[in-house]
Amino acid sequence: MIDNRYSKQILFNNIGPEGQKRISASTVIVVGIGALGTVISSQLCRAGVGRLILVDRDFVEITNLQRQILFTENDARLKLPKAIAAAESLRAVNSEIIIEPIIADVTSRNIEKLVNESDLILDGNDNFEIRFLINDAALKLNKPWIYGGALGSYGMSMNIIPGQTACLRCLMPKSPPPGNLPTCDTDGVISPATGIVASIQTAEALKILTGNHPRKSLIHFDLWDGKFNEFTVHRRDGCLACEKGVYEYLNTSNISWATVLCGRNSVQIVPPEEIQVSLTDLKGRLERIGSARYNGFMLVFEAEGYEMTIFPTGRAIIRGTTDESAARAIYSRYVGL
Repeated sequence: MIDNRYSKQILFNNIGPEGQKRISASTVIVVGIGALGTVISSQLCRAGVGRLILVDRDFVEITNLQRQILFTENDARLKLPKAIAAAESLRAVNSEIIIEPIIADVTSRNIEKLVNESDLILDGNDNFEIRFLINDAALKLNKPWIYGGALGSYGMSMNIIPGQTACLRCLMPKSPPPGNLPTCDTDGVISPATGIVASIQTAEALKILTGNHPRKSLIHFDLWDGKFNEFTVHRRDGCLACEKGVYEYLNTSNISWATVLCGRNSVQIVPPEEIQVSLTDLKGRLERIGSARYNGFMLVFEAEGYEMTIFPTGRAIIRGTTDESAARAIYSRYVGL
């Protein structure tokens, strides 16, 4: 260790030398590197988690900087993938641990592979479909995971331990339909709220990793009014996921071709099957008809008043429309699938 960097943490009675060894031997995956995920991954990196896997599908934008603590204005200017920018920032903090950035959209096709080697899954995203996927995969593979969410000045977190606690589908049997709930993009969020949720998640993660007893209730707060509450969530009789072992979200074949990204005037396109696109070759074709910039991770193309960000797997985000049909047409016209 460099100058015994974990000495203050080891002095904490509930961790100690043995707890630190367990932390250092652990693998944790953080799904979503945004407001929650940047704080979680920063704290876990500093705590000395031996292997930290960072998964995110998006790139850094200037509006992220108000609450997403690992990114810079230069990251936003370069439109770096969040997973890559976060990994670069964290490696400058702790060179002793393994940090693995993965640029990917989490789907039923890849979730099991992504989380399979982890000891613990941390929810850092703002998408309920992905949370239900995590819930199914965690139950199937018998892995603990920690749910977290924040909106406005509100926040909540809940540990989900297979066989011991209620699962996400005990709390809410179905994923809320798109547009039925407010989001950070429509109703806003303050960074102290996301910071507290992420800190609660990290504290619970350290309990789990060191063999201590994690909280078995849901914690909810309104930071603006200074109100904190704790609720017991019971396992629901007949729960399809944790009682019957039916993983509807994990086994679905209904993979969205096009998804409107709430509050961003954008549509995400995901090919029915993952492909490999040569972005350098595509850039050569596209720059003859519009602006095309490749930063080594993704290609940004502008034409007809739209901006299309294309990833090596064929996934793309088309900004300038919320019309799924129009987005598919633009994708087909320029990417050719």
